[in-house]
Amino acid sequence: MFKGGELLEHHFTCPYCWEEISVLLDGGVPRQEYVEDCEVCCNPMLIRCFFVDSELVEFSAEVLGQ
Repeated sequence: MFKGGELLEHHFTCPYCWEEISVLLDGGVPRQEYVEDCEVCCNPMLIRCFFVDSELVEFSAEVLGQ
């Protein structure tokens, strides 16, 4: 666990190119949903994450419907 306001690096697989990439998440914000481009293939992903007491309990990176 880490303190809110600190950033957590989270590694996951891009849903487009299947490369392992990472994002920085802020555990101080319990529910997050935003669009982030893959650092490898540049396609947009919908990132969703949920924290409880600054601990990541759910994470998803989904293809953004276009």
